[in-house]
Amino acid sequence: MRPGTTVARLGVLLLSGLASCQPVEEPPSLTTGTQPVVNGSDAPGDEATAALVARRTRCTGEPLTLLCSGALIAPDVVLTAAHCLDIFGPEGPYEVFFGLELLPEPRGRFVRVTRAVRHPAYDPKSHAFDAALLRLATPVSTAPLPLPMPGTLPLTVGTALRAVGFGDTRDPLRPSGHRRQGTLSVQEVSASAFRAGPSPAMSCVGDSGGPVLVNDGAREVLAGITVSGDLACRTEALHVRTEALWDTFLQPFLEEPPSPTPPALPAESLCQAPCTQDADCPSGLTCESLDGAPGRCLLPALQEGNYGTACTEDAACGAGGLCARLEPEGADACRCFTPCAAPAPQEATGGCEGMPGPVLPALLGWLAVRGRRRLRG
Repeated sequence: MRPGTTVARLGVLLLSGLASCQPVEEPPSLTTGTQPVVNGSDAPGDEATAALVARRTRCTGEPLTLLCSGALIAPDVVLTAAHCLDIFGPEGPYEVFFGLELLPEPRGRFVRVTRAVRHPAYDPKSHAFDAALLRLATPVSTAPLPLPMPGTLPLTVGTALRAVGFGDTRDPLRPSGHRRQGTLSVQEVSASAFRAGPSPAMSCVGDSGGPVLVNDGAREVLAGITVSGDLACRTEALHVRTEALWDTFLQPFLEEPPSPTPPALPAESLCQAPCTQDADCPSGLTCESLDGAPGRCLLPALQEGNYGTACTEDAACGAGGLCARLEPEGADACRCFTPCAAPAPQEATGGCEGMPGPVLPALLGWLAVRGRRRLRG
């Protein structure tokens, strides 16, 4: 297991054509022996630990992109690290996964994220208040992690911690994408954060945002979330304390009344029906306008189009058809996509063309969409 080596470099790595959440390797140590950072284990009972992934556009042949981990704190709210939203921004396309195994083939449930909010005092350089909240499109039945109230959870040097996440293990036989746990020990404590060292496990890339649990004498409570650590995932990890987030961030968000849900435009008529705000669009599509034209509902990385009959693969949508994913799962989640305008013919080119990594197509498509004017009402 190994939650959180700093993921602030994620954007640089992505734009370099690398897959997400991959650390820069250090030269191998000259010392020998077993490294304690690999001493994690599967976490079958930690069902409230989530994986944050980039929203998928295709229903077949699209690899999953693990961004971070997260902690369920209400049936429809996940707490994660603010820097996990660096690539796509708070308005980006996200979904969360609940299950023991995300990669290589998911075994669990996906839920779309409808809203993401960073802590207003978040500092990317120091990772102070490195926290974000995700509102889910539908509640889940999993029991949320209990939160300690401010001043009720004394942390001292030597306190045992249990961290959970989906991140890197630095072991080729134990890839990321599995929910794992490991024990750490508190090294230093402040009012808003605490540092921990291996005891014997350690956090790593992909576990940022994942829960760090402490036994309060009666049960395990969510003491914090992983936000950073040494690059080699060997010596220390930094965690934001949930007690410091309660009054100004967690409680107000949890007490927000449900947002009204106006009728959405029909998915099969989006080429004819303009939108004025995201709430007009079905299944979390965004309302975009280009050069002052009427707003259209778009799925990130796709152009304007209609969504027709249910499908399971591209072949069911005819020649050149695309089976697009409107919702993470469900009988009608995948629909045949037809663009409003026929795509321009492509000229044949010779030679070799470089294929981007699995994250870059969605990233470039989303950045292109964000270059348009958002219509949010």
